[in-house]
Amino acid sequence: MAPHRIGDLTIDRADGIATLTIDRPAKLNALTNAFWADLRAALTMVETDGQTRVVILTGAGEKAFSAGGDIGGFADMDDGQTGMRAFQIDAMAGFAAIERSPLTVIAAVNGYALGGGCELTLACDFAIASETATFGMPEAALGLIPGFGAIRAPEVIGRPMAKYLVATGDRISALRALEIGLVQAVVAPGDLMDEARALARKVAANSPYALAVGKRLMNRQIDQAAFDYSIEAITMLQCSDDRAEGVRAFVERRAPRFGGGKA
Repeated sequence: MAPHRIGDLTIDRADGIATLTIDRPAKLNALTNAFWADLRAALTMVETDGQTRVVILTGAGEKAFSAGGDIGGFADMDDGQTGMRAFQIDAMAGFAAIERSPLTVIAAVNGYALGGGCELTLACDFAIASETATFGMPEAALGLIPGFGAIRAPEVIGRPMAKYLVATGDRISALRALEIGLVQAVVAPGDLMDEARALARKVAANSPYALAVGKRLMNRQIDQAAFDYSIEAITMLQCSDDRAEGVRAFVERRAPRFGGGKA
């Protein structure tokens, strides 16, 4: 099939494998506010095309899978609770679309996977990373926490490690990510997509119905109540003084001065 584009996502389909590429390399594949609806639309397209068996999610270029949310865009968001809540619902629906997809979704991580990029890795069924990949959840520096990461990371990498990454904002290497179970393989940068496609072909050779049922069983632990709680918690943080200061400091390229203030 000819390549297709939805927003910042390029979709290539061949031999039962759909490759979804976040295509903003000049911006380190930062995720715009529109990304989450585009992601859901892309997944719906490949889920219903009658041919796709496996999805690979990756980023354009060698520098980044995704460096996270487009923070400059955060500064332009509606500061009211209604607007912030709508954004959180939209983003959570994007992560849920990956987890609830009947297709196996593999993350092929090249370069930075920070914030929302790290959370996308957590949402995928498993991940393969370049040796140059770097992972982190630095949202606390913006007066936030990773809404999806806070509910999924404890299960994937363990509660203490999840708390450590959220609290410190530290970045970890691909090899460290392999040690803690965030990724399942690390390969040379030039081999990433070939290895991801080989893995996808191996998965695609199995029963799609069995794989869909198995995925549904293994992902059953996170229910809608957990998503709803996270949406409300992050909405509260989005409307706080600390979040406003964090975004201002990022845009102004200075250290934030947090006061612990609420809305």
